[in-house]
Amino acid sequence: MQTAKEIMTPDVLTIQASASVAEAMGLMRQKKMRDLIVEPQEQDDAYGIVTEADIVYKVAAAGKNPESLTISEIMTKPCIEIDPGLTGIEVAQLFAEHHIHRAPVVKGKLLGIVTVFDIVRETMWWQG
Repeated sequence: MQTAKEIMTPDVLTIQASASVAEAMGLMRQKKMRDLIVEPQEQDDAYGIVTEADIVYKVAAAGKNPESLTISEIMTKPCIEIDPGLTGIEVAQLFAEHHIHRAPVVKGKLLGIVTVFDIVRETMWWQG
């Protein structure tokens, strides 16, 4: 079984917590991404995450203006961080336990992101 570091996507889009939700939406649309990792605001601070579901449920469905909301108002922080040495099965177990679909891979710094799709792709080994 491969590790999280082996199945993760190393190219991660990040955003500052002070950015507007509208900025995040534009970046996500432009890069065709479903999530952004929120940079720590201080050295020992945790990473956060903002997903398209956050925007739909916390902004659009609530009738709020994405121009006047900041990422810090809708993000999940701290988010579950994945150790790069965890196996795909261990990551899947964490995802199931916490009802999440993606998480940053962190070991002192941001290394990448692992998603449910990465786990599915990893477990398809038996299909050749």
